Amino acid sequence: MVEIVADRPGAGRGTVGMGQVGVERRMKAFRLDELEAERAANDGAYLQFLRERNMSVGLYALNAGQADPQSPHGQDEVYVVMSGRASITVGMETTQVGRGSVVYVPAGTAHKFHHITEDLRVLVVFSPPEG
Repeated sequence: MVEIVADRPGAGRGTVGMGQVGVERRMKAFRLDELEAERAANDGAYLQFLRERNMSVGLYALNAGQADPQSPHGQDEVYVVMSGRASITVGMETTQVGRGSVVYVPAGTAHKFHHITEDLRVLVVFSPPEG
């Protein structure tokens, strides 16, 4: 992960919430290849790599032919497909997804990826943060 603080006076500083002046904010930048390597090294399908007050972001991986073990979450979710091909069912609706697809899943709604024909790598945004 790369953390960057702007290089001009006062940059990166602002107001956070009521009365919290001067709290430093830092940009956080990530490389997908590094996240994938970290996820694979930890032998897990999911790697949360960013957690903030109002959201969390992770990388989810399912290989071709693999079953998706998910159950509904208590948070709204947005999936951004980075690579691979599959179908996703959200509630009673099904659509095919591939690189560049974006899918919104309302909190508490049953959803699963299936018919995964190419290894799937998906960025997942939870709001509020997962867990």
